[in-house]
Amino acid sequence: MRYVYDHDLHIHSRISLCSGDPEETNERILQYARDNRLSTICLTDHFWDETIPLSADSAFYKAQDLAHVQAALPLPQAEGIRFLFGCETEMDRFMTVGISRARLDEFAFIIVPTTHFHMVGHTIPAEIVSPADKAAFWLQKLNALLALDLPFHKIGIAHLTCGLIDRNRQAFLDTIAAIDRDGMYKAFRNAAKCGVGIELNADDMKCTDAEAEIVLRPYRIAQEAGCKFYMGSDAHHPKALEDAKAIFERAIDRLGLTEDEKFILA
Repeated sequence: MRYVYDHDLHIHSRISLCSGDPEETNERILQYARDNRLSTICLTDHFWDETIPLSADSAFYKAQDLAHVQAALPLPQAEGIRFLFGCETEMDRFMTVGISRARLDEFAFIIVPTTHFHMVGHTIPAEIVSPADKAAFWLQKLNALLALDLPFHKIGIAHLTCGLIDRNRQAFLDTIAAIDRDGMYKAFRNAAKCGVGIELNADDMKCTDAEAEIVLRPYRIAQEAGCKFYMGSDAHHPKALEDAKAIFERAIDRLGLTEDEKFILA
């Protein structure tokens, strides 16, 4: 059976500092779920646990502590829709994830990106610049995350082909193309065993037909390895919510996804 788009597990509200959009309210997000007949949505504002030390290059996360993200509560509810409270934390260049064991139970779902390479000094060493070096670091961070003791049944790995890997589009494509295939397959086999969710991010899935062979390569290898996938609009503004359905439906067809490949958040 073809994969059914019935959820969105990566959505930001106006309180995420990279949004700040007064129209990106919880009520607007819930309306998006109604409009698209979604059964599960999850709020995932940016979060760094204040009990975990931050580098000097990470002022963006210092302001987004537990009290900050909990200001979104309580979430509005509607019949037939689960509106869950989650977060998007971060993995720094030392492979530290910004959530402590004591805080794991605060969230229904926790997204951990490994590809925010634009945060130089915080998420990636400054000396890693070339596509080949970034490709190796991409795999290193993925393996490091999967080696952690985390409740992977409620963990998602966000936007593995994030454009922020390199803002130069050709350098970005060269980086994705340079990731070792055998290394990816081994990592994704481990991901499948852990039960972690692999995100199909709306921005990543916007790639052109000419780029698709490269951009979708990691996801095809993840499919071969038996991984499960979830949809994440990564919306910061209402326009992204409006565009999400068409993007996800196209991604499902491009990858030939089936319901058996869906990550289920219990």
